[in-house]
This record gives sequence, C-alpha cells and structure tokens, in this order.
Amino acid sequence: MTDYKRKRVVVTGVGAITPIGNTPEQYWEGLLSGRNGIDYITAFDASKHDCRIAGEVKNFDPHEYLERKDAKRMDRFSQFGVSAAKQAVADARLDIHELNAEQVGVIIGSGIGGLKVLEDQQTVYLNRGPDRCSPFMIPMMIANMAAGLTAIHTGAKGPNSCSVTACAAGSNAIGDAFRQIQWGYAKAMICGGCEAAITPLGVAGFAAARALSTRNEPANACRPFDRDRDGFVMGEGAGILLLEELEHALSRGARIYAEMVGYGMTCDAYHMTSPVPGGLGAARAIELALKDGGLTPEMVNYINAHGTSTPANDSTETAAMKKALGDSAHNIAISSTKSMTGHLLGGSGGIEAVATVLAVANDRVPPTINLENPDPDCDLDYIAHKSRTQQVNVALSNSFGFGGHNVTLAFKKYV
Repeated sequence: MTDYKRKRVVVTGVGAITPIGNTPEQYWEGLLSGRNGIDYITAFDASKHDCRIAGEVKNFDPHEYLERKDAKRMDRFSQFGVSAAKQAVADARLDIHELNAEQVGVIIGSGIGGLKVLEDQQTVYLNRGPDRCSPFMIPMMIANMAAGLTAIHTGAKGPNSCSVTACAAGSNAIGDAFRQIQWGYAKAMICGGCEAAITPLGVAGFAAARALSTRNEPANACRPFDRDRDGFVMGEGAGILLLEELEHALSRGARIYAEMVGYGMTCDAYHMTSPVPGGLGAARAIELALKDGGLTPEMVNYINAHGTSTPANDSTETAAMKKALGDSAHNIAISSTKSMTGHLLGGSGGIEAVATVLAVANDRVPPTINLENPDPDCDLDYIAHKSRTQQVNVALSNSFGFGGHNVTLAFKKYV
C-alpha cells in the first residue's frame, strides 16, 4: 500500500441466486412483488423433522456457469457462490486479465460450508469404510472454498479470504472487502456470502436449538416483527457484490449502482446464541457504520433489517435501531426480506446487501410479507405486505450472528 488516504468505493456489479430467483433481476422482481420462496423441503425426506419447510433454490443448473467436472467437485454452497460471483463480474463488465489480476480480490463468507458433503461422506465412512471416502471431501467441505474457487474461475489473484461469522459472514465479507479497496490493497473485490445447509443434520441442529419455526405453513411461517412469529425458516443461495475503487470504475466507464461508505462491526460478548438485551452490540454496529460513512441518523432512508422472525432477534433489533438512530428510527422505511427468502445464514448478508444496493439504485424498497399482527415491541415502519416507491439516498443493511457478531453496512447514492 502506497497511499494511506481512503479510497472511495462503489458497487459496479451484483449477483444473486436465491429462493425467489436465480439472477439479480429475478430476485429483485421477486422482492418487489412480495414473492414467497418458502415451501416444503424437497432435498430430503423431512417427514420426521419438527420443521419441514425451507427456502430452497429452485431450478438451479450449475452447468450454466461451470463445466460438469468442476461442478461435480464442488459442494452446493460453492456452486452458488461461484455462479453468483460470475454473474457479478459479468454485470460489472470487468475484464480480469494478466495485467490487472493481482488487483482483483475475493472475500466470500459462509457460516457452515459444505455440510451436505460432510453428511454424505460420513455415510460412506460408516457403510463402506475409511478408504472409500472421497479425496475431494475436505476441499469440497471447507468454508473457504467458495472464495478459493471463485478466484480460480475468475482469475482474481488479489487479496482472498473467507469470513466465518455465522449469520454475519456475508456482511463481514463485504465490509472486509470494502476495507481492502479503501486502504489501497485492491482495485476491485468480489465479495458476499453463500450457504447450502438445508440438509437433514442442518435442519435437525437448528431445530434442536429451538431456532426454527415449527409452524410448517409455507405461506406464512416466516413473519418477521409479527407477534405470532415462532422462529426462522432456513434458506440457501448466494449474494455477491463487485466493489470497485471509484477512480478505477470511472476510468473504464463502469455503471455505478451505489457508493459503499460505512462498515460497523462489534460483538455482544454475551451469549453463544442470544443477543444481548436491549441490542447494545447491534446498536454500536449501526452507530459505527454511520460514523464511518460520515452519516447522521436523519440521512438514512431505508434499512434492510436482519429480521429473522425469531422472538429474540426482532424485538432486540428494533431496540437497537431506536437506540442508534433516536427519533429518526420512526421515520425510516425498514423491511426484512427474509420474510420472502428465508434465512440464508452466512449467505443472508450477501443477498440482503444486493437488495439494499438495488433499493438505492432504483428508489424502491421491498416489503416485509406476513406482517399481519405487529408485535407491540416492534413499532417501527416495517413496510408490511407491499413494496414502496420512495427516495433512497442512504441505506443500511444489518446482519447479526450466533456468537454475538454484529455487522452494519452503509450505502448511498453515488454523486
């Protein structure tokens, strides 16, 4: 690094593979129309599980992006991540070649990694013995592989890493990529999150932790900020941003969706799974993102909330936004897009950052579906049922994870 002056960072590409659409365009249209991506699980027989619904990615063909041999050697989470990354690079029209490859990096987070491969290979081990396990088991399973494989398939030789911070992983990846460009270590970064943990063990584990909804009504089980919410619904997929140093983007005539200006990261240091009462850690993340971006609460127009539909998260996040934003919290449009996609765990910050950026670019904000009976403790403007057309000059995206990880990202219109 030769220049310690902060670089300006803009978003020039987006990629999304989600339960409501397998391209950014399909995903955005699905959000604005309030499409519900949750249905009964088809990936395995869930009849013995307390929770039998999830937000599965539908009609995904990895061979649209990958050679058959390559796809076969990837867990589903990596297939999602690499495919969405290719979408983002193509959307940005960024040509990665020998002369610039070392200036393009990758940070893609995942909370769990290749859980299906682990489960499948455990069955092989038990039934056929250790010498029959796949030589690709470990590289297919480890959580960093989506980032490594994205570099291989795009040619990006710059900074490369993987955040594994539970449900904050995708947002941490974007924030860390933002810093790489700000501090001059890269000109462009492919960043976001991916997850594919809708497996027998994945669903059983979250259910045992009493985190999942057991309503088993696909149309209305995921109901963030509603008094009748009873837990989150798992989702899968990937969301990727192409972040770029402003001068680099302008020099090649790139389209700019939004400018990224802030990144706040804290820890509750309180409990393995529960947020600290009052949302103090989450509030500090919001405050730090605003400070980092030179923003005030009055400037914020939209927040894509973490909004998991769990009893603890939604009321705690509401308290955190009130604490961080003061009286302005009541004037901000807020929504949980998890109401439509389910909770993508480490991938959630990725697809929600895409939604936040598109809200800034299009002056449209997606709704929170299934919000029929608002919780009295969740009394902010949660955009129930229908999307809204309004000015979005500044927007935030919140992500909070097991372990007390709190992340807020801040975006604004590029001017």
